[in-house]
Amino acid sequence: MQYEALKTFVTLVEVKNFTKTAEMLLMSQPSVSLHIKNLEKEFQTKLLERSPKYLKVTPTGQMLYDCAIQMIRLYDQTRQHILEHHHAIKGELKIGASFTIGEYILPALLLDLQRKHSELQIQVTIGNTEEIVQAVRLYEVDIGLIEGQTNDKELQVVPFMEDELFIVASVHHPLATREGISISELHDQTWITRELGSGTREYLDHVIRSNGLRAESFLTISSNQGIKETLINGNGLSLLSKSVIERDVKNGNLSIIPVTKTRFTRRLSYLFASIMKEKQNVITFIETLKETFPYNE
Repeated sequence: MQYEALKTFVTLVEVKNFTKTAEMLLMSQPSVSLHIKNLEKEFQTKLLERSPKYLKVTPTGQMLYDCAIQMIRLYDQTRQHILEHHHAIKGELKIGASFTIGEYILPALLLDLQRKHSELQIQVTIGNTEEIVQAVRLYEVDIGLIEGQTNDKELQVVPFMEDELFIVASVHHPLATREGISISELHDQTWITRELGSGTREYLDHVIRSNGLRAESFLTISSNQGIKETLINGNGLSLLSKSVIERDVKNGNLSIIPVTKTRFTRRLSYLFASIMKEKQNVITFIETLKETFPYNE
């Protein structure tokens, strides 16, 4: 694998300038040109169209660029695995987390992990469930935490926590004063919900379908905080995790709508690619996760 050549090619494609590429990689401009020439010779194709005024990636160059990004990530991951061979908990740990987990559940665990392993450099990426699954698949993160589901058979998915959700509304909503309602009384409501690809949205859609509920309308917001602010100032309903609403309910900003004989629960899971299962930093994180959230299926 021509690691340096591939890294040079990826950088050049992104900055579109030979001089800037050489400066960024601390090499001479002729060395940049030689790396590109060697790659074109190896793959027997022209990777770039270039003139004094522009630099354009060819179709085969784009193919190599897409693959090279993953190859470089995999190389870097392998190098770190070897550095961690003696079980030192240091270096990088890249975590991907869906919004509910990343914003409300994960922070306390990360502080504890950082206190125990001060040399560990933790990076957290937050996105919806679909985005986190994709990040794990492409090795952009070492491990992911999701509230939704995935059928990706290339990834290992392990539940780590049961999450309870509640229907919530403004304290001024007509249903907020009721001591208990039946599920059928949720017909013809406006729902404030997360975007498609979100685990919370997926669960709400399941609740609506399985109970045959008619929705008057949907307002989609790609932020839990945005949903809560909209609820406080309007008459819609939403279905949100206990961790998301706990403080707002306690402070009297939101009201739980109690649905009799109905409990909304789901499993939160962590997932990783098989190549990550021996990575010491990932093992340590999973152990901390299990200690913090004891879970029995």
